[in-house]
This record gives sequence, C-alpha cells and structure tokens, in this order.
Amino acid sequence: MSFGARNRIVIAPGDSRSMTLLLEQCDGHCWGVDGRAGPNLACEGCGRAVATRIDDCGRWQTVWLEPDAVLRRPSVLPPAPPPDWDDLAHAEHRVPPVDPDGSWNRRWETAVGVALAHLVAVTEDRPVVLPSGPVTDLLGHAVGRYLPTGPDARTVGLAGPGIGTPRPRPDVLLVPRHPVTGTPWRPPADDADVVPLDNGVWAFLAHPDETSPLPASGLLPDGVLRDDYPLPPRPWRPLTPDDYAFEYTLVRLPAIRTPRLRRYHDGHRP
Repeated sequence: MSFGARNRIVIAPGDSRSMTLLLEQCDGHCWGVDGRAGPNLACEGCGRAVATRIDDCGRWQTVWLEPDAVLRRPSVLPPAPPPDWDDLAHAEHRVPPVDPDGSWNRRWETAVGVALAHLVAVTEDRPVVLPSGPVTDLLGHAVGRYLPTGPDARTVGLAGPGIGTPRPRPDVLLVPRHPVTGTPWRPPADDADVVPLDNGVWAFLAHPDETSPLPASGLLPDGVLRDDYPLPPRPWRPLTPDDYAFEYTLVRLPAIRTPRLRRYHDGHRP
C-alpha cells in the first residue's frame, strides 16, 4: 500500500474516545480529511498521535489506530453469539441496488469492487460466464470491465444458505460473507472456489422476486400496463464498481504475488 503501518486497527469514528484533531495534519479535499498527512488524531491526555481519521467525500468514514500507540484489551462484557447462516438466509436482509434518488447504492458499488477483486484472483484473469438473471443483469457490465472475454471461460454461480449449490456445480461460487465474523459461506464437503459477497447484496441477488418497496394489493390483469407518473428514478449508467475498493482488496490478496496477476495489476486501467 502507498502509506500506513501494518496491523492498524480500524474502527468507526463514533466508537473513538478521548482523542482530538491535530489540525496541522488534516489535509484533504473538498469535504473532509483523507489521511494523506499521517496520523491526525492525538490522545487528549498525553498529546501523542495515535490514529488517523478519514472522512473525505467518496471515502468510508474510518478511524485507523496506530499499532504502536494503542493496546488491545478485552471488554468486560461477554461477546454475543453471532447469528448463524439460517438467520441470514432470509430475504429481509437484502439491500436494493438503487437508492430512492435513482443513483446506485454506494454499498453495492463497494461490495461489487471487493467481490471482483476476489473473482480476478480466483480465475487468474481468465474469462467467466455468469448465470442468467439478476447476477448478469447487475454485475455483467462490471465483470466486463475487469475480466477478458474468450474461450475456456470459467462458470460462475450463486450459492448460499437457503438456496444451496447449483447443479451442475459451477467452477466458482458467489457466496455471502458473514456480516459479523467476515467468513464466507461454504457448501458442506465442497472444495469449490468461492468469491465472498456482501451479505445484503447477496440476499438481493438470491431473492430477486421479493424486492418491491411498495405494498401490493393484487396483481394487474394480463395486458394491462402501469402508467405511474412520474416514473421512479433510475441510474443513468450501468453499475460500476468502486475502483478504490477493487484496488485495495486486490493488492491484499496472496494471489497478487503470482506473475500473471502481477502483470494484470500493473497493466490494469479501469
């Protein structure tokens, strides 16, 4: 990575305590600080620089704790058990890809960037064939930007709790990532290559027919078209993954050390 120490701990800004901004270290762009000047938060007690806050536009709001300035201590409360996969298999966990203002949801853009980095690593920059339906409709444009087309393509399928694994089994499975533990779902007794996907994004793809935000009192008769006005806003461009999320994920994967993926990274231009 271009800057930052190893083993830093990231927390939400609202979880930080007893720190104050170092104003001379708060370089950024139009709407906030981006961390380029190094640690910009100091301990209120001793004045030592202990963390870097990032909240510029287009960035996740984070506080990165410096590993040599903080100590990890267990809390006094016992950890609550994380939900199991059966609890996460329901459709209500889905996150719609389009926001009410008609723009692509930022969580989707970031999640797709992360997933594509894993897909590039698993396939070693080889062509893929997506399953028909919402996966192709929503992810096809993004996959086309980052992976080549051609023969000997690897097949990709959607799998996870509640829907199992498609048959015949694809070469690569898009599976949900646990929102608490971060571990990807894996089919039992199966060594398939998996690409973890944000659980809310995965849930939307797994339950495409249960996404209406409005209550319905019945079905329209055959041949009757809706004439709602004004029409609901829709994005003016295809879903585009977040380039930062793709880049930062790819360079952290062990597969990037292989010659093939190193050449891909050095020559890639989104």
